[in-house]
Amino acid sequence: MPTVRANNIDIYYEESGPADAPVILLVMGLGTQMIAWPEDMIQGLVAQGFRVIHYDNRDVGLSQRMDGAPAPNLIWTMVKARVGLPTRAAYTLTDMMQDGIALLDALGIAKAHIAGASMGGMIVQLMAAHHPGRILTMTSIMSTSGRAGLPGPRADIRKRLMAPRPSNPTREQAVRLGAESLETISYADKKRPNSAFEDMAARAFDRSYYPIGMKRQLLAIMADGSRVSRLKTINVPTLVLHGGADPLVPKEGSEDITRLVPNARLEIIPEMAHDLPPSQVGRMVDLIAGHAKAQ
Repeated sequence: MPTVRANNIDIYYEESGPADAPVILLVMGLGTQMIAWPEDMIQGLVAQGFRVIHYDNRDVGLSQRMDGAPAPNLIWTMVKARVGLPTRAAYTLTDMMQDGIALLDALGIAKAHIAGASMGGMIVQLMAAHHPGRILTMTSIMSTSGRAGLPGPRADIRKRLMAPRPSNPTREQAVRLGAESLETISYADKKRPNSAFEDMAARAFDRSYYPIGMKRQLLAIMADGSRVSRLKTINVPTLVLHGGADPLVPKEGSEDITRLVPNARLEIIPEMAHDLPPSQVGRMVDLIAGHAKAQ
């Protein structure tokens, strides 16, 4: 398996495309394995002349599980955050950002284009803010600035996220719940096969089922708070993509990123929610590749 030691943890990654091509590093979102990047997107970027590297974040997929780290009580943590009490996390988004930079180091890559989805968008924002000399361009996808007061998840989405789940589900239960969650936040794309959500949930379960990792990642997001001041310092060419129908992270999050990052460009895709819909993959490939080639 292609696993490297980076930032003192084991990181699983895969790459496609010529070894001497410009690198695009893809960073996935909360509790989501690298397999969620559509293969058509990866191969589309390769066809545009890039070497594409994607990896599992810590605590998810085949990268290192942070076993022994405390399991967060999310409801109590949210209560504390609302009254201004500090949030303690097993690790931070900055740690996760350093994982990606360390992966580039381990692979001998001096500079890269970076693109991140949702929490991955937050991670690449931190890469651009803290390591501008390593970053050629940044693309933040369906993410947010973390500014207090921005719209949050739609009420029904929030209720589903907070609903109790079986502590030790069967494979059938876990796949069904995973598929339902994916369908709830995704665009009703006619090009998506009927079995797509169930297939992805089953593939993710069989590859690595570790829900406590997602809780710790969520706590890292909460502890990071607002990135407003850091976004203002970014001088890396920035493209911001967001779905116009996103019910989980509303587009106002990306609109705020665009206001904060100097010269950032925003593209709202109406036929997209909090997902990478098949019908829009080609458009996103063209946008990301075009942004990278323009610099």
